[in-house]
Amino acid sequence: MSTFFMFGKYSAESAEKISRERTQKVTQLIEELGGRVKAIYAVLGNYDVIMLVEMPNMTAAMQASMALKRLTGISYSTAAAVPVEDLDKMPGAL
Repeated sequence: MSTFFMFGKYSAESAEKISRERTQKVTQLIEELGGRVKAIYAVLGNYDVIMLVEMPNMTAAMQASMALKRLTGISYSTAAAVPVEDLDKMPGAL
């Protein structure tokens, strides 16, 4: 499994539809795509929500981003992530 951060930005319409039920649907959708939600945080700043998810691969992460936009109206930017311990082991790491 690969780790991804999904940075979400609410539209005016999606902000009005915040609910426990929608959050449960988000988790279910990630699971249906073979992934797992590790954490979801509401945040201040450039984004409104950040999810930490594990997905089988980059394709599944892209599918999740597009499907979540359709489901929630939230626009997501998705970034692949690796633990810094793995980076430290890479040849040529600074």
